[in-house]
Amino acid sequence: MQYTVSCLQMNIAFGKPEQNFETAEKLIEKAVMDKPDIIVLPELWTTGYDLTRLELIADPNANKTIQFLQNAAKKYRVHFVGGSVANQGENGVKNTLLIINKSGEIVHQYSKLHLFKLMDEHIYLEAGEEKGVFQLDGQPFAGVICYDIRFPEWIRAHTSAGAETLFVVAEWPEPRLSHWRSLLIARAIENQCYVIACNRSGCDPNNQFAGHSLIIDPWGEIIAEAGAEEQILSATINLDLVKAVRKQIPIFADRKPEYYK
Repeated sequence: MQYTVSCLQMNIAFGKPEQNFETAEKLIEKAVMDKPDIIVLPELWTTGYDLTRLELIADPNANKTIQFLQNAAKKYRVHFVGGSVANQGENGVKNTLLIINKSGEIVHQYSKLHLFKLMDEHIYLEAGEEKGVFQLDGQPFAGVICYDIRFPEWIRAHTSAGAETLFVVAEWPEPRLSHWRSLLIARAIENQCYVIACNRSGCDPNNQFAGHSLIIDPWGEIIAEAGAEEQILSATINLDLVKAVRKQIPIFADRKPEYYK
């Protein structure tokens, strides 16, 4: 099974949802010219890290973002790993990843488990609790958000549940670019899976972001890598390679989790 995947490495306008919806719409219109099967957006792409104003700009129950993605999915017949959104619920705001299939159906929602204290996420956001495992076209995928990739046991919980491709949406800062690349390559190798990582570009009042979205194969080889500026990064992945790699070096069969406690 092959998929062409396009990552929208957006330059996100700080605290300006309307402007960001317009940017995303333009990038989607450009991306679909290459006929991708899946389009990926970055973390908090509607608001950026304007956390102190979330009460004003968060999306109630992610309704507006979901509707936007559903309309685009049905119009272009493309699946969306719809980045994450500041999702205002009854008990606070969560950083929620949205999965919409090409028929416009909500497949899954995953709220970020690991909140990044260095950027005050724990003050303004509520952590999720559920895994990011989902299916598209009957194929097993998973999605996580930014800081999650520093927790290999959390990623392994998803691949142990069957995921063959890991989507990562992020706002990863430029000073830790080397960590971004190293961690993503490691997660691909140790889980023998594709890693599709969509970062943002640009800056906000407090941070310069790294860009460098990546598409990595199950051997840890980089298939495609973006630069620092806003761009669309596309590549084709073949899920048969995951099965071949896992058969050649059967780490999942050889695991001994009873000793890992």
